[in-house]
Amino acid sequence: MGNDGVAAVEKALALLDCFKPGAEALSLAALAQASGMHKTTVYRLMNSLERMSYVIRSESGAYSLGPRLLYLGKLYEQSFHLSSVVEPVLHALAAATRESASYYVIDHGRRLCLFRAEPSEGLRETRLPGTSLPLDDTAISHVLRYWGLGEALYDEAPALPLFTSGARDQHTAAFATPVFGSGDKFMAALTLSGAASRLEAARTSGDVVALQLQAASDLSRKLGASAALCERIYGR
Repeated sequence: MGNDGVAAVEKALALLDCFKPGAEALSLAALAQASGMHKTTVYRLMNSLERMSYVIRSESGAYSLGPRLLYLGKLYEQSFHLSSVVEPVLHALAAATRESASYYVIDHGRRLCLFRAEPSEGLRETRLPGTSLPLDDTAISHVLRYWGLGEALYDEAPALPLFTSGARDQHTAAFATPVFGSGDKFMAALTLSGAASRLEAARTSGDVVALQLQAASDLSRKLGASAALCERIYGR
């Protein structure tokens, strides 16, 4: 494929990245503005994506994501079968704590929310699986940077779970704990996030802390981590 072909593929993928929560349906003009491309270029690329079912076009002319993306997303999940192990733990943790439970991995120097479970009731911090964010100063990023990338953030291993409040949004807070797998290799950050006022109170009581450490230990064992590591890291 020549450089022109590569550029066309990259532009088409950039158009797909324009769709976000709250912007699920976009007009040709909105896509051109969001991507910085000329309308004629957007129109040509979107026609190609529509033919391949990556997008669909409504009678009003607005574009939205198509069924081919859902198929590829499900295929991606099934390729390593992590979801069948991780998601039940997340749902149980979200139900027990009434907070949002997530599983974050490192992806191209960023943190990727691979799986997520929301509580059935109460105010929540909504974020879709697949969301990619910078490696910042949140507890989630600290887990990924310290255990995953080996950054010297601490002189010695810190007490778990890590906790930050207001690091990314002044109204939200998060607990984060490392998850390990086969060969005691670091795999991800198990997190609980929600309203700062709630989680700050939960940090004081210790109830959420115990639930998260138990969930992280259970998940690590299911993913192949040794009992000795789990005892040392989580104390259970």
